[in-house]
Formats: sequence, structure tokens, C-alpha cells
Amino acid sequence: MNITPLVWAITIAVTIAFFVYEFFAHVRKPHEPTLGESARWSAFYIGLAVLFGVGVGFTSGWTYGGEYFAGYLTEKALSIDNLFVFLIVMTAFAVPKKFQQKVLMIGIVIALILRGGFIAVGAALIENFSWVFYLFGALLLVLAYRQAFVSADHDPSQGRFMRFVRRHLPITDEYHGDRLTVRIDGRRFVTPMLLTIIAIGFIDLVFAVDSIPAIYGLTEEAYIVFTANAFALMGLRQLFFLVGGLLERLVYLAQGLAVILAFIGVKLVLHAMHVNELPFINGGEPMLWAPEIPIWFSLLFIALTIAVATAASLFKTRKSAVSENVR
Repeated sequence: MNITPLVWAITIAVTIAFFVYEFFAHVRKPHEPTLGESARWSAFYIGLAVLFGVGVGFTSGWTYGGEYFAGYLTEKALSIDNLFVFLIVMTAFAVPKKFQQKVLMIGIVIALILRGGFIAVGAALIENFSWVFYLFGALLLVLAYRQAFVSADHDPSQGRFMRFVRRHLPITDEYHGDRLTVRIDGRRFVTPMLLTIIAIGFIDLVFAVDSIPAIYGLTEEAYIVFTANAFALMGLRQLFFLVGGLLERLVYLAQGLAVILAFIGVKLVLHAMHVNELPFINGGEPMLWAPEIPIWFSLLFIALTIAVATAASLFKTRKSAVSENVR
């Protein structure tokens, strides 16, 4: 893809404009979104993402279009997993429902900024060091194992990082509207609102480490990586309120994501072998016999894995509910 600085500037400006509009139109005044509002805006952003992908296919070719859709599906699935952790954090900190929009919005913006930084670093590494594909592939295989076998019941609000924050910041026990700090008896205190945002910011950093190597396993185009991430994050706030109860029913989402991350990890290692330059592996010569997984297969595999994980989750929770009712 030949993306000019002007196209980059317009894309970033439009992305920022969407989030600014979101804040002033929906988040600035604290309220709990209705189901209808959440459904309309979720459909709008998903439709916009699909239209953009079709545009990429028509203007740059369907290889790039397929890379975008594979990346968008992967990032959307990872973002929904991110939402589940957000839900755990906001429950742990007892964030009032009318303030949850603000927390989500700030969390999503932090996620976009962090991912933008990782995208730039990843693009520079890939351009200059082909061996980074080995590193990304190994990292994704480790992350896949963690995703599959580390307990999802872990409460991030009680982790070591948050315990450190609590020890070093004066914190109030109660919320003071949506204020982040408050002055009491002449002393400045941090509210639970700011503590929640700090926790979510730390979680965003962890998820960015998962997210960027995963999508670079599907495309080397930084523009596709950025736009797939941006569209995956757009509408995430509305999706949280739309599928709030459904999040807890996606019991196999972690396993589905583990399969996707492992698949992309293997894909990256195979690609690294194909472009190998490390002198201590095959004498520094590319291993052209290593198969390259085509993008159409990646897209089909990712979509099928998400569909199976979702269907299996809903079947299991429905069966469990029926069993409970029988008892």
C-alpha cells in the first residue's frame, strides 16, 4: 500500500474527531445509555468498519482488504475480552452506572494511544529486523497459553500494581461525582474514579502487548494495523452496554482467543522462517520450503473460531441455566 502522509493525517484527524464527538455528544453528561441508543451506535460503527474494509479492497486490492478484515475481527475479539476485564474492574471499584461511560471512554482512548505507540515501534522493528517475526511469534504462543489456562477470575483491582498505587496515594472511600481528585480538610485526595482509570490504563498496556503482535501476524501494513485497531475500539463503549449481560456468558471466549493467538503465532514463525536472516538458523538462509498461510485462510479460521467459541459459550450457559431450573 502506498499511504501518503496526507492520508495518514486525515485518518488520524477523523479518528480523533469521532472520539471528541463521542465525548461531547454522549459522555460529557453522565447517564446510563438505553438499549436502543447502544444498539444504534454499535450498528453504525460496525457498518462503518465494514464499509472501510470494502473501500480498502476496491482501492488497494482484496489481499489488503482481507488483511484488514482478519485484523479487524481479531482486534474486535480481543477488545471484547478487554471489555470483560473492564467489567471486573468497574464492579470491584463499584463504579456507579451513570459514570461508567466516562471510565470506558477514557479507557478506550488510552488503549488507542498505547496501541498507536506500539504500532509505530512494531513497524520500525519489522522494517529493519526480520528476526522480530520469531520474537512476535514466540510471544503470541506464550500469550495463547496464558489466555487459555490462566484463571479469568483474577481481579486486576487487587493485583500488585494496584496495591502499590494504594500504598502511595491518599484515597477517599466514596465517589465525589465523576471527579478524579477532591480536597478534604485542606488535603488533596484521589477518588475511586481515578483509581479505576489507573487500573484500566494498566490493563490497556497489557492488552496492547497482546494486540499489536497479533495483528502484525496478519499484515505488515502499519496503516491497516492502525485502522483495524481504531475501528475495533470505536463503538466499544456502546457495545459494553449492549452486551453487558452477554459478556459473562461468553465462557469460552478466552479459549477461542487462545486458539487465534496460537494460530497467528505459528503463522508468524513460519513467515520468519521464510524470510530468515539469522546466521545461526539454517546458515542465515531463508527456508523457502516453509509454507506461508494465505490471508483468506487466516480470515476464515479467525471468523470460524470466534463463531464456534460464541456458539459453544451460549450453549453451555443455556444448558447450565436449564439444569439449575430443573433442580
